[in-house]
Amino acid sequence: MGVVYLRRLLIWASIAIPALAGEYATLSTGFRLYVERHETAGDRVRLYTGQGVTELPVSQVLAFEPEDAVPPPSPPFSAAPKESPSPKELVTQAALRHGLPPEFVHSVAATESSYRQQAVSPKGAVGVMQLMPATARELQADPSDVGQNIDAGVRYLRDLLVKYQNDDYQVRKALAGYNAGPGAVDRHNGIPPYPETQRFVEKVIRRHKRLAAEPAVH
Repeated sequence: MGVVYLRRLLIWASIAIPALAGEYATLSTGFRLYVERHETAGDRVRLYTGQGVTELPVSQVLAFEPEDAVPPPSPPFSAAPKESPSPKELVTQAALRHGLPPEFVHSVAATESSYRQQAVSPKGAVGVMQLMPATARELQADPSDVGQNIDAGVRYLRDLLVKYQNDDYQVRKALAGYNAGPGAVDRHNGIPPYPETQRFVEKVIRRHKRLAAEPAVH
């Protein structure tokens, strides 16, 4: 099911996830990708993202540019109090900040908790992105803070997509790892035989396909 959909998502996940520093690689697809460094060997170029290495034909990289270190302009002063962003707005912001399609991250957040920060699973997962306390500690986030919870959850999802970026079942394995832990995915070499995890993966994929066909999430 959805072979074309999965291929498109795999292509996005393998080249649209930015690294943290270094230089910009401008790809023939139009993406500008952060990389720490690159190496060219014959007709192949290796892009070192900090999470792994992506190898592409030289013809797919149009140019390399040094990273600009110009800080964003400060927002204009306003004495009026700002309304706190909603969980949905925070999900969109975190998705864009970490280079993931907002519809994909919204699909995970809606399936995990229906955007409820007060949600706590029977296993102890907390908040909108349903972070386990141990995972939150590893990501240096307070899961009880909605902003930190969402940002850490999106970073974790991004890390899993990078971990499985060379796998034919990258997206499904990343989603299964988010729900059951990457250790369980690696032990079973795929989606673990856990009904909860299997349902979660299918729900997220169905929801993402539906959201991707609708107007952009705000």
